[in-house]
Amino acid sequence: MLKISQAIVVEGKYDLNALSQIVDAPIFTTDGFHVMKDKQLLNLLRRVAQERGLIILTDSDGAGFVIRNYLTGALPKDKVYHAYIPEISGKERRKAQAGKEGLLGVEGMRPEVILSALERAGVPLDGQVGVNSDPITKADLVLCGLSGGDGSAEKRKKLLKELDFPEKMSANAMLRALNLLFDREAFLRKYSND
Repeated sequence: MLKISQAIVVEGKYDLNALSQIVDAPIFTTDGFHVMKDKQLLNLLRRVAQERGLIILTDSDGAGFVIRNYLTGALPKDKVYHAYIPEISGKERRKAQAGKEGLLGVEGMRPEVILSALERAGVPLDGQVGVNSDPITKADLVLCGLSGGDGSAEKRKKLLKELDFPEKMSANAMLRALNLLFDREAFLRKYSND
């Protein structure tokens, strides 16, 4: 598994699943065109791009390019990498029939094709730049009252709002996002109940 310090944004959960078996990196989904309506998700992607860099990896069909173009216009250009998968005819195993344009998406690509796309995009593949060596853990969320205790859901919702993260973000997704934006010491200093 290749460690990448930049975050990656893909279209959907099946893309996320396929990619998470190839690379060790924070991965976000646009949930298709939903990102165009979700200002909090877009703000989170902007912050992540600014802090760590963001790789856009969408399908090579028309919808993928609409999403890519939208993100390109909304994110800091000097912090975004564009990884393009080739146009390969076919259908994903889980689908009964091919998509509208008959092309494989990110989820249907072989690992070496995705790695090649990342390399062509100029993504540093050493995984060393910006890696958080002391990450925030689930235990830290418990310590801060954000998980596993009375009122933790309300506290987590308040923190999500304060950080302008999407309100429906799960505790695990929030943990990934926190690790992109904070080092553990600073997070605990600011949010610990002690």
